[in-house]
Amino acid sequence: MNIQTRPKALVTGASSGIGAVYADRLARLGHDVVLVARDEERMQALAERLQRDPGTSAEVLRADLLDPADLQRVEARLLDDHAITMLVNNAGVAGLGPFDSADPLTLEAIVSLNVMAVTRLAAAAAKGFVARGGGTIVNIGSVTALMPESFEPVYVATKAYVLALSQSLHEQLGPRGIRVQAVLPGMTRTEIWERSGVDPQTLPPDMVMEASELVDAALAGLDMGESVTIPSLPDVDEWEYFNDKRRKLAPLLSRKHAAERYRLAPG
Repeated sequence: MNIQTRPKALVTGASSGIGAVYADRLARLGHDVVLVARDEERMQALAERLQRDPGTSAEVLRADLLDPADLQRVEARLLDDHAITMLVNNAGVAGLGPFDSADPLTLEAIVSLNVMAVTRLAAAAAKGFVARGGGTIVNIGSVTALMPESFEPVYVATKAYVLALSQSLHEQLGPRGIRVQAVLPGMTRTEIWERSGVDPQTLPPDMVMEASELVDAALAGLDMGESVTIPSLPDVDEWEYFNDKRRKLAPLLSRKHAAERYRLAPG
């Protein structure tokens, strides 16, 4: 007799905010969950709550994704645990302040967590999922990727990377049975603001979404087959129009000669 196993999702940044809500929603949808973050106590509390639902397994995997050894442990779990069918690449950090006075170590940490950790975990998941014949990678980006003038340069650049990575992975891995979704939140009520030195009460109330509503919209977008989900965007046609215009540039971006406007007038 075959015993059907529940699908399992690994969620990073799962101790609070968007990651904790993802863990809750995925557990309700029939997934076991592996919670990954630095704050073991908060993850244990979340795991205990999730496991009150009979049949749900919630495991705590404490890891600091800026620590090479911890990052390797999470990569190994994605590769070796054949029950994992979903990665929610949510862990990230923001930065504020002028670029010219930024602490180099802080900039390095932002890039390491938002880019390198996201990339390495996505790569491990992709390798495991291809071997298993299917899986889902969800990368949490930001709408700032579409408006780089609006925020701190390094954070914006990392989120633009996440979007580009996700779009490219969607094209490459989709035909091999791997679903890839980039989620682009706007302002969301999470602890990232306090950690960045911002009082959430100073944010425009009509621009701040609750994490629960954001995740519910992202999961709906995943069910709809979206490769990019922007929960705040009222009309998806606006995104399709933007994307269509971008694609139409492709034949013009690499040519044998420079554009006429760059040619110096004779004499």
